[in-house]
Formats: sequence, structure tokens, C-alpha cells
Amino acid sequence: MPHATQHADVATAQLDSALRGGPFHVALRAAIAARGLPLQRVQHHLSRHGVKVGVTSLSYWQQGARRPQRPESLRAVRALEEILQLPEESLIRLLSEADAETSERRPAGRSYRAHLAASGVLDGLLAELGYPAPDGGVHTLGHHERIRIGPGRELAGRESHLIVRAHRDGVDRFLAVHYGDPGCVPAQMSVHALENCRTGRVRTHQETGVLVAELLFDTRLRAGDTHLFRYGVEDGTAGVSREYVRGFGTAGGQYALQVRFDAAALPVRCHRFTQHSPAAPRGGRQELVLSGRHRSVHLVEPRVRSGMLGIGWDWE
Repeated sequence: MPHATQHADVATAQLDSALRGGPFHVALRAAIAARGLPLQRVQHHLSRHGVKVGVTSLSYWQQGARRPQRPESLRAVRALEEILQLPEESLIRLLSEADAETSERRPAGRSYRAHLAASGVLDGLLAELGYPAPDGGVHTLGHHERIRIGPGRELAGRESHLIVRAHRDGVDRFLAVHYGDPGCVPAQMSVHALENCRTGRVRTHQETGVLVAELLFDTRLRAGDTHLFRYGVEDGTAGVSREYVRGFGTAGGQYALQVRFDAAALPVRCHRFTQHSPAAPRGGRQELVLSGRHRSVHLVEPRVRSGMLGIGWDWE
């Protein structure tokens, strides 16, 4: 018995160390060993959670030969955290960190949002909601966006304050689009109409992590009329976040982006960047200084141009 107890203590210590420092496959292997479960039993438990994963895939995952990437595989990872009695988001966090390291070595054309743009998912959701034109009949004169990064380094949520001008008669709504980080669960996000609007229809697409929501005005705008409104999206469903990017189809008005970090999750460096398209290389890099008291960084673009603009940050 003492020998068995000593063996269990060693396995637990190895698991604790792997969960803190990773990588993902080492932590998964340590968790399975600590619980004393053969892979066939792990597969059986997953099937009871409604997730189908082969024993071969599980073996590859814990060897580091492959990494879970598909939506079904990410659901399996979340189920494994429960089955193996691990802290919530512990494996997902390690997986996100590994994906981020891979993406830093990957050409810009293979980025997550580039895949989303190529998939045509957003166009399909626009059509489903009856929006033939992405702008919905308005031009954006000003957009102030506030991003919150939570204590687990996750994209906790965002708030948008917009000033728009109608370029045709009869406009009474706006379509808000939110892109979650890889591994997010759009169906668990929530949209809140905060000022001068109310929430209408909401659509999500799990595989690409996109959410679209109607924001209904209480008036019909005539061409030339302006409208101010504010809304928020609560996210917090993905792992570690490392950047926030906003795309602009055409030139427009002022855009301000602020990223605020939780006191328990402060980055070591922050920078702004620009990108002409998802497939283009990034440029315009400029270091941003994190404010001490408010734990935030920001950028202001007086007049946006077509392309992408964002803030990135590095964790320790």
C-alpha cells in the first residue's frame, strides 16, 4: 500500500506540473495516468458525454502526434476536463497556447479570420437575416470599441458605441458581428442592447466562431439622419486571447479601440498593427504602453481605410 500511495503522489505531482506549464499532450497523458484509465475507458466516458473520438485519436493526442482542432475535438477536450477531474479550461488553455505558438510561425494567409472570410459563412448569415448589403443602409461616422480581457486571459467581452448615418430611407436596424477566438462557443455568448436599440434576431456558427445579431432602432431613419447607439457582447467562451482585430470593407469615419486587462492577467507587451487583407503581411507595428492604473491600451484612427486594424499582446 505505501508503494501505491507513493506512486499516486508522484503521478499527482507530475499532473500538477504539466497543467501549469504544459504542453497540452504532456498534461493530457499525465491526467490519464493519474486517473488510471485505459484509453478504451476514456473513449467510453466521452461517448456518454455525446462525443465520439477514436482510441487512435486519443493516443495521438497524448503522444503529441496530433492536436485537437475540429469543433467536435474541442468539445471532446472540454469533456475530458470533466472526466479526468481537471480544473475547468485547464486543457483548453494549454491547447490555445500551443495553437498561438503555431500561428506565429504560420503565414498570415492561414490566420483564423482568413479562414472565416474564405468560408463565406458571414455572407450566408447576412443573407439568412435578409441583409443584401453588409452596411445595412448606414455609413459609420464613429465607432468606439472597448475590449475586456478576463482573469483567465480570455476575451471576456466587448462594448461598442456607434454613430451612424443612413444613406437611404427606412433604415431601422443595424447588424452587429462578433468573432470569437478559436475554440469559442458562440451559442453561449450573449448580446446586450445598452442604449438606443434593442436586440432582435441572433445567429451563430460554431465552426467559425461567428455571431451576428440585429440591433433594432425605435425609429425609421431617413437618408441623412444620424443615430447613436451602444451594445455589448459577453463572450468568455474560448481560451487564451492574444489579439483583437477589426476589419473595414471601405473607408469610413473615426475608430477607437481600447483593450483593458484584468488585474490578474497583465501582458508583458502590447502593440498595434495594420493589415491590408487577411492574406497580406502585417505592418504598421507600433508598441503601446499599458497604463498602470487602468490596465489598458488603445489606438485611435481618425479616418479608417479599407483593411484590418488591431491590437496584439504577449503573455509572459
